[in-house]
Amino acid sequence: MPQIVTDPQTITRRLALGGEAPRVLIKECLGVQGVATRCGSHAFEDAPVETAHSAIVARLLEQGCAIEGTVTMHELAFGVSGVNAYAGTALNPTWPDRIPGGSSSGAAAAVAAGLCDFAVGTDTGGSIRQPACCCGTFGLKPTFGSVDRRGAIPRASTLDCIGPLAATAPMLTKAASLMIPAFEPVVLEDFSLNGVAVAAEPDVLAAVERALEPWDVPYVALPSLEAAFNAGLVLINAEIANEFGHLARSNATLGADVKTRILAALAVTDAQVDQAEAVRARFCDEVDAALARVDALVLPTMPCVPPTLDEARDPQSLIPLTSLVRPFNLSGHPALTIPLRTAEGLAAGLQLVGRKGEDARLCAVAERLARHLADPALSDRQTECTR
Repeated sequence: MPQIVTDPQTITRRLALGGEAPRVLIKECLGVQGVATRCGSHAFEDAPVETAHSAIVARLLEQGCAIEGTVTMHELAFGVSGVNAYAGTALNPTWPDRIPGGSSSGAAAAVAAGLCDFAVGTDTGGSIRQPACCCGTFGLKPTFGSVDRRGAIPRASTLDCIGPLAATAPMLTKAASLMIPAFEPVVLEDFSLNGVAVAAEPDVLAAVERALEPWDVPYVALPSLEAAFNAGLVLINAEIANEFGHLARSNATLGADVKTRILAALAVTDAQVDQAEAVRARFCDEVDAALARVDALVLPTMPCVPPTLDEARDPQSLIPLTSLVRPFNLSGHPALTIPLRTAEGLAAGLQLVGRKGEDARLCAVAERLARHLADPALSDRQTECTR
C-alpha cells in the first residue's frame, strides 16, 4: 500500500470561518469574503479582496460547515495536469510521482491527504472527477445548474459545475446534501446499470470489470461520445476566451501552457460554436435514452492511469485524460467517480452518470458500489442490471 504524503503547499490560505463540522476546503476560484480570488494565477496576484462570499461558500457557512482554507488549482481552471509554477503544484498524496490532475488538483490532494472532511471543486471538463481519479478519492459533478455559481470564476459558463470531493461515498453524499438545495438522500435496496462501451487501456478496463463482477451489466453505445468530447472542447475554449482573452493578449503574467491554450481558443468561430451546440442536443438525447430504464451508466473515469510528472511535460500525454468525463459536462448530467486501483496498484476510477436532477439516487448507487468494493461479501449477487 503506498504511503500517504502530505503537502503543505496544497492549502493556499488558512481560514477559520463558520461552525465546527464538516471541515471544508475551497478551490480558490470560489469567492471568499475578505480574500482575493487568485484562481492560481499571477495575473490575479493583486486582485482586490472579495466584498462578499460566493453563493456556495455562503450556503455552507449557513449550514454550520467549518471553512478552513482555500486550496491550489491549475491556473485559471484551464488545464488537466494540476502543474502550476506560480501557485504551486499540489502533491498527489498516494502517488507522489504522478500528476494530481486538474483543475481541482488542490481539492483532490487535500481530501486524499486527510486535510479536510470534504473539499469543494469546480468541473468544466472533468475538473472534479479527473483529479479525484488521479488522487484516489470520490468526486461529484452535479446536474448542471443545481449549485448556484454566483461568485465563481469563470463568471459565465454553460459547462461548469460546483461540486464536492470526499474520501468516502457517505461523506460525498453528505457534502452533496449540504451543497445542492433539492438534494434528498435516497436509500436503494437495488439498482440497475448500463455499461458504456469505450476505448481504454487494458489495466483500467480490467479494474472496472473487477468492480462490477457481482452484477451482470449490459453494455450500450453512446454514438456521439467522441463528438461530445470535441464539442465540449470547442465550447470551453470559446467561453474561456471570452473570460480571459484580454489577459492572453496583454502583458499579464500567465503560465506558458495556459497562455498558449487561451490564444488558440481565441480562434474559435461562431460556426464552430453552433456545431457544438447541435452535438450537445444530440448527445443529451442519447444519454437520456441510455438512462431510460436504469439508475446509472457506468464507464471508466479515465482511459489510462495518471501520467507521471515527467511524462506530463509532453502535452500529448495529457490529451486523453478527459475523453470520458468531458462529454457529460456538455450534456449536463450528474456524474461521479469512485476510486479503483489497477492490478499494479495505480489509480483508476469507475464513473457513474445519472439522470438530470437525480443526484441523490446517483450518490446512493455509489454508496452501494463502494460498500461492495470495501467488502465484497456485502454485495447482493442477486442485483439485477437490466437494459
